[in-house]
Amino acid sequence: MAHSVIDVIRTKRDGGRLDDAQIDWVVAAYTRGEVAEEQMSALAMAILLRGMDRAETARWTAAMIASGARLELTGLARPTVDKHSTGGVGDKITLPLTPLIAACGAAVPQLSGRGLGHTGGTLDKLESIPGWRARLSADEIRAQLDEVGAVVCAATEGLAPADRKLYALRDVTGTVESVPLIASSIMSKKLAEGAQSLVLDVKCGSGAFMKDLAQARALADELVAIGTAHGVRTSAVLSDMSVPLGCAVGNALEVTEAVEVLRGGGPADVVALTLALAREMLAHAGLSDVDPAEVLASGAAHRVWRAMIAAQGGDPDAESPRAAHVETFPAPATGVVSTLDAYAVGLAAWRLGAGRTRKEDDVQHAAGIRCLAKPGDHVTEGDPLLELHTDTPDRLPAAREALTDAIAITADAFTPSPLILDTVRP
Repeated sequence: MAHSVIDVIRTKRDGGRLDDAQIDWVVAAYTRGEVAEEQMSALAMAILLRGMDRAETARWTAAMIASGARLELTGLARPTVDKHSTGGVGDKITLPLTPLIAACGAAVPQLSGRGLGHTGGTLDKLESIPGWRARLSADEIRAQLDEVGAVVCAATEGLAPADRKLYALRDVTGTVESVPLIASSIMSKKLAEGAQSLVLDVKCGSGAFMKDLAQARALADELVAIGTAHGVRTSAVLSDMSVPLGCAVGNALEVTEAVEVLRGGGPADVVALTLALAREMLAHAGLSDVDPAEVLASGAAHRVWRAMIAAQGGDPDAESPRAAHVETFPAPATGVVSTLDAYAVGLAAWRLGAGRTRKEDDVQHAAGIRCLAKPGDHVTEGDPLLELHTDTPDRLPAAREALTDAIAITADAFTPSPLILDTVRP
């Protein structure tokens, strides 16, 4: 049936519900270039303002998946389970979690992305390892899942091409904040990966896209509903992102910290979130009798990490890049740290060279920040509170400026907020 894009726009503009045929047609036509950018911009704005119900969002997601290929994972000996984070500061959880789940007996096809702005990208972190490559073919992904049980790589070009076009459009038309469009963007890519189950880490706080718990829960509800509607076992963990996760923010710094976790150490919050997500993923995969804490302590996950890195051309024994310049940021007062703002720390790390403004920009692998104290810790005025790492010292003043109001010190005892805020299941 022929459709009119003007009718589709008007339907949503006036608060109507798009039917399945309209959604299928407009997504496919936009992908083919038959719907103009300005027309899809108008529709995206109408969706932002008028919303979509659960059935519309699920169908929109299905149409974006249908715009390209799906990764074929049937026939693997292990159950497949994936994880997705909505992004944050110091969020390196994919690095220890993926090999841990593989060491527990499941297969993890983790197709990841690059950072833009203050949030880091998993591929940027891993590319700080000499020789490691992000681009794998579908056959290479499947072979590595068979042999190692874990793969972290870039999405293949054929997965959800409609989302790539629409994502770029939303970024320049003020329509990023639409929950149905956020949810369908995330889930179209994740469902196209073909995993049998999925756990989402939905961040909440200053360093996250969703700033408050109500927003984060609304997004988590939408994501879980879409996954469930598509026959994929799906749940979401809501976690705090008001404070950087762990002590390291920046690509090579975060890889080093992730390896510390895999060797049985690392910051308590990184370990806690890794294990919480692991338990949720293993439950989906039918492996709830496996204790991920025991597997982590055994060193098995570290062995999988080494195999995973080597399988993609990386050298797991290579020394991490080190920044040419390291300076400290002092504690502004004596007392207990009550605030260490995640967004400000992420912005400072970005200004030091750890992130990019445009997708084509390079990042400094060694740039970033190490947090020497976190909320709840006692500090003395003038003592080092943060380490600033960069290869270009002229970036330091701008990074320090970003941190001006990031830290609060109190004379009273302070209890940090919990890391795990809630779990959403169907």
